[in-house]
Amino acid sequence: MSSAPRFEFFENKKAGLILAPFSGGQPKSGVENGPKYLMKQGLRADIEALGWETSVEEPLQGRDFETGKNDETDVYGIMKRPKLVGDATQLIYESVKKVANENKMPVTLGGDHSIAIGTVSGVLDKYPNAGLLWIDAHADINTCASTESGNIHGCPVSFLMGLNGESTPPPLQWVPKCLDPKKIAYIGLRDIDAGEKKILKENGIASFSMYHVDRYGINKVIEMALEAVSPNGDEPIMVSYDVDAIDPLYVPATGTPVRGGLTLREGLFLVERVAETGRLVALDVVECNPELAAHDGHVVDTITTGCAIARCALGETLL
Repeated sequence: MSSAPRFEFFENKKAGLILAPFSGGQPKSGVENGPKYLMKQGLRADIEALGWETSVEEPLQGRDFETGKNDETDVYGIMKRPKLVGDATQLIYESVKKVANENKMPVTLGGDHSIAIGTVSGVLDKYPNAGLLWIDAHADINTCASTESGNIHGCPVSFLMGLNGESTPPPLQWVPKCLDPKKIAYIGLRDIDAGEKKILKENGIASFSMYHVDRYGINKVIEMALEAVSPNGDEPIMVSYDVDAIDPLYVPATGTPVRGGLTLREGLFLVERVAETGRLVALDVVECNPELAAHDGHVVDTITTGCAIARCALGETLL
C-alpha cells in the first residue's frame, strides 16, 4: 500500500500558485482563462488538503496582455508578438524566481506554453542542476529559422537553450541561456515538425514519443526520462505539463489537440511517479482552453484533468 510521498526539497510543504493567464504565444483566445477555471474548480483547497501551505502570485495582474495581441507592429521577421511574450514571460520569470527562492514550490497555471520561457528560467535560477521533463504532444523547440507559424508557444525550448543566437528578437534577449540539452527529456510526443526533429537529433535530446510509450510502457519511459535528466539520481526535477499530452478523448478543450496521446491514467501516473521520487521542485500546467470546448462536459473534463495533474504531482495517491 502506498503512502503520501515525501518532498525532499520542501519539508515545510509550502507552494506558491503562480497564475499566468496569457494567450499571446499563439492566436486562439480562451487559454488565458485556464488559471481562473482551475482555481474555480478548487485547486488551491485541493493542494492545501494534501498538507501544503499555499500562497498565490499574479505577476500579470494589472496588465492588458489580451489587447496587446492586436498590435500588428509586434513582429520580428516571422515571429509573432515577441514583445508581448517577452514582457509577460519576464514578469513570470521574476515571480517564479521569487517563489523558488522563498523555498516554496512554484506551481504555475497557464496560459499557453510560451509561459515556460519564464517558469523554466526562474526555476533554474534557484536549481541550476534541475532536470526538466517536458510533457507534451509537441516538442516546442522550433527556432526563429525553423518555425513555420511564428507562434512562440511552439518555440520556448529553443529560447531557453539559446539556439536562436543573433536571430533572437530583442524583446526576448533577456532570456538566460540556462537549459542544457542533456537536462531535458520529452514524454508524449506525436506531432513534431521536420525542423524540430532535426534539432532534437543534432542536440542529442532525450525524446520519448507515443511509440516509446506503446513499446516500453509508461513506467519504463518515465524511468528512462528521469535517468536522462538526472543521471546521479539526486537532482531536482521540474515538470512542464501541456495537457495536450493526454489524448483529446480525455482533454478536449485545448488549443492543438492530437489524437493518439496518453490515456488519462498514464497522464496521471506520470506525475504520481515523479512525486514518488521526492525530488519535484516545480510544476507547470498549461494549455487548458475552456473556450474551445464543444459543450460544458468538455470544459469539465479538461479542467478536472488539469487539477488532477497538479494534485498527483503534489502527492495525492490512490491508496
